[in-house]
Amino acid sequence: MWRSFRPYVSVAKRRANAARKLKQLAKQGSKVSPVQIDGGKIASTFWGQAWCKNLEAYSDFSNRLPRGRTYVRNGSVIDLQIQPGCVTAMVSGSDLYTIRIELTPLAKQVWKQVKSQCAGRIGSLVDLLQGKLSQDVMSIVTAREKGLFPKPKELKMRCSCPDYAHLCKHLAAVLYGVGARLDQQPELLFLLRQVDHLELVTAAGEQAAATKLPSRKKAIAEEALSEIFGIEFDSSASAPAEAADARGTSPGAKSKARSTRLRRATSQKATPRAPGARAKKPAGRPRVAKKAKAPAPAEPSKRRSQGKGTSSKAKPTPDARAKS
Repeated sequence: MWRSFRPYVSVAKRRANAARKLKQLAKQGSKVSPVQIDGGKIASTFWGQAWCKNLEAYSDFSNRLPRGRTYVRNGSVIDLQIQPGCVTAMVSGSDLYTIRIELTPLAKQVWKQVKSQCAGRIGSLVDLLQGKLSQDVMSIVTAREKGLFPKPKELKMRCSCPDYAHLCKHLAAVLYGVGARLDQQPELLFLLRQVDHLELVTAAGEQAAATKLPSRKKAIAEEALSEIFGIEFDSSASAPAEAADARGTSPGAKSKARSTRLRRATSQKATPRAPGARAKKPAGRPRVAKKAKAPAPAEPSKRRSQGKGTSSKAKPTPDARAKS
């Protein structure tokens, strides 16, 4: 049984039909967003070109993609809307057809792996959206199996045309239209896959902050040792080592310097403090000396006995000799 197809409609007539439909939708208050291609290239930026290359990498799409490129270049995609996990569109052909494409959300494990591999390699959000990425990051986000772009089995597509093919030319035109839209708004790719693109930049910042943690842990360790053993570290002994670290000392020398400071500190005997006793003041803090009390005046006999070069025994007084 032969299938009945609608008669061929020229490009000029399709454009006229599309313009008439756009005016009708505008009168109804609908906001439409047609796909307009300037020149022969559908996409010219990193994200748009990566999307189109991903489509062309699958043999399931190879038969209908050429017709889809022709349709999108001719301005047949008169409306294209991108929402979280979904694309809706209208394509002008022999008639006006409605399109709906649903995308499976990116697997959590895949997104976690992408963030981990890109951490520290993306300079800023502007670099990410403008595609100013290193070759390593580009290979991660565009990987066929574990990248950001969808695979054919992750696409659920429907078109109102009578073509029974899994991918008709109208659907192919819309898929290319998504690539053209990513040229202008690359963040829409993350919206389609239902992930937050800001997390890629946040992961880079967290890794940069993590590199500063060892010095913080070192300071905490020194404070803990001071509290446990009741000792204080010699700041003068640690100054040369810190200066050497600032000049770029090798990791082995840094470890040896830390061990030396710890050995000097723990070799001092820690005097146990009695309950309620005050903690020892830091050695570098100046103390105010208390004024010594003036000694009480000694008796005359005692002062004479303490004279220089005299005997320690006191001499007998005249009254004492008379009594004797």
